[in-house]
This record gives sequence, C-alpha cells and structure tokens, in this order.
Amino acid sequence: MDGVLLVDKEQDYTSFDVVAKLRGILHMKKIGHGGTLDPQATGVLPVFLGSATKLCDYLPDETKVYETEMFLGRTTDTGDIWGQILEEREPVSDEELIRNCILSFVGRYDQVPPMFSAKKINGKKLYELARKGEVIERKAVPLTIKEIRILSMDLPHVRFTVFCEKGTYIRTLCEDIGKKLGCGACMSALRRLQHGSFNIEDAHTLSEIERARDDGRLSDMILTVEEVLPYPKLLVPDDLLRLIRNGNKLPADRFEIPCIGLSDQLSSGVFRYKMKDRGGTFYGVYQFTPGAEMLVPEKMFLQKD
Repeated sequence: MDGVLLVDKEQDYTSFDVVAKLRGILHMKKIGHGGTLDPQATGVLPVFLGSATKLCDYLPDETKVYETEMFLGRTTDTGDIWGQILEEREPVSDEELIRNCILSFVGRYDQVPPMFSAKKINGKKLYELARKGEVIERKAVPLTIKEIRILSMDLPHVRFTVFCEKGTYIRTLCEDIGKKLGCGACMSALRRLQHGSFNIEDAHTLSEIERARDDGRLSDMILTVEEVLPYPKLLVPDDLLRLIRNGNKLPADRFEIPCIGLSDQLSSGVFRYKMKDRGGTFYGVYQFTPGAEMLVPEKMFLQKD
C-alpha cells in the first residue's frame, strides 16, 4: 500500500496520534505525515504510506490556506485561547479599523516564531523549553502573506482566511494584529483548508477511512506517488529499462527533454522529471541540467521484488 492519504484531522489529535491510529486501521508500520498541525487545529493533513514516505520532505513548499478565528481583547502564553490568560483588555469595536489592520499584514511580514512551537533552536524544540518556563530570543523570519479574506465579525470574534507560505504561525499573526490594534488578541480556532496541492475537499476523517477499509473502498482514497508529484513525464526506451531498474544514470540524448517554461525549475537550473516505461510503470524522479550528458536519479520509488 503506497501513496498519499489525505486526513481531515479532528480537534485534540496530534499529527502523531493520527499516524498511530492509521497504523492500526491500515495494519502497516511505514507511515509518515507532512505539515504538522497543532492538537487544537483541524483540517487537511497529508499522510504518506509505504514507499511514499520518501515524499515527506520532498514535495515543493507551496501555499497553505487556513481559516481562523481571532478573539480580540485577550492575550495568552500560547497565543491561542487554550493557553493561560496573561492580560485582558476592552476589545476594539471599530470594524473598519479592525478590517484595515488585518489587511495591512498582506505582503512581506517579519514574524517571530512563538515559544509554543515545534521550531528547533540549537537542537531543541521551542515548546519543550516553554514547558520548562524558559523563554529564549528568537529571530524574526521574513514571510509573505499572499492574501487575507475577512469572513465575518461578531466582536470580539473575527473570522478570516489566510493564504500564506510554509512556516507561518497563524496564532502569532493573530497576536501581532492584536498588538497593532492595541487591545491584544489570540487565536480561538484554526482549520487548514489547503496544503500545497492537497485540499480539504479530498480529505477524510479517521472514521471514514476505517469504514472504507471495511467496505473495500480504501484504494479509492489513496493518491499514487506519481500523481502527486508535480513534474512532467519522460518515457524510458525499452533498452534502458535495465539501467533505470538499477537506479543508474541515463543518457540524455535518448530523450526529448522539455526545459523551457517549466514551473519546477530550481534556482540552480536543474529540472525534475517522472520516469515511466511504455507499460505505465513509474520508476522515480530524475534530474537534468541543460547541457549535461546524463539524467541523474534523485528518488526511486519502484518496489523491487
């Protein structure tokens, strides 16, 4: 069983809890997840099965989309409503002022990672230090908020959707909005709607996955490794199959290699391709540098007998 299963994570489950539950449901050990979600957060969590675990740190870092609720007038030690209350103030009541403040964060945004996060500094996770009462200096990280859509205002609650890049902490964004407004704020709900090319519409709860297993429909939920990789395909000639089955380099002059206008071009000028044979077997991902004589293997996914 190899591929990607999109889980709609429920509240109060850690990402590790989801993996542990799936090991029992699917009766397999080789499972990993991508894009950790806090226990209180819900939404799409990509889970990688079998050989697809090689994808965990391999897929491009793309836009993430979150729907969040912000509670004005309260600050906590964790930046969310589940933490210990540090201060409460009268929340701002001017909706136009709130709207303009929230939208001012669109664009470049220097964000300081929260202490209650899995980010590592000097080899230690920040939340482990925070639980010991330690607070260390963190450098601001430059981020880009691509878009914010305000959904509703039922003050002191404000709901909005954030389109952002990897590494953005939404509860810190809520805190920073509260600071700018002068009344403080914390996050009171979070749901991830999109993780790169993975959408919540295609995700399934653990109970739905368990029912699909019992009904023999589980394979319908699993995305293949080949279909989730965003690279163009190259067809391997029959006389080169022995080479690719052993993970060897392949002569570039045996392929018609498109290199112009590909969205997956790396800053180094290297291109990636999915390698298949005439029978439809997917072997893995190869790299090519324009002008080079060989295609070079990067990740092999073919299961050997």
